[in-house]
Amino acid sequence: MRVPRFVGLMAMDARETAAKHGVRLAAPDRPGFDDLVLDYVVRQYPPPDAEIPRGAVVTVWFDLGPHGGGGGAGVREPRRPGPPGGGLRRELDESGQPEVGVGSVGGP
Repeated sequence: MRVPRFVGLMAMDARETAAKHGVRLAAPDRPGFDDLVLDYVVRQYPPPDAEIPRGAVVTVWFDLGPHGGGGGAGVREPRRPGPPGGGLRRELDESGQPEVGVGSVGGP
């Protein structure tokens, strides 16, 4: 059989399509996949129209949503928070040598 296209479908629609076509879905990025409703499939493997046996597993990945990191694609890396609002960035947060005061304390 040919793999249906799941990309662009909501989770609930992807499950219905899989059942109708006799394939099983796996979602490694969503442990609670059976409870998902509105998340959208953004990637799948095998790709649409690939030949697979009936009952085979198709892996799908979902969009992370508006608060999840921007679309589910690309490299994930830790993000440090920026400086707090309303003030200047501390010099110690910058790389390089800190500036020492201009005048001397015990000068002539």
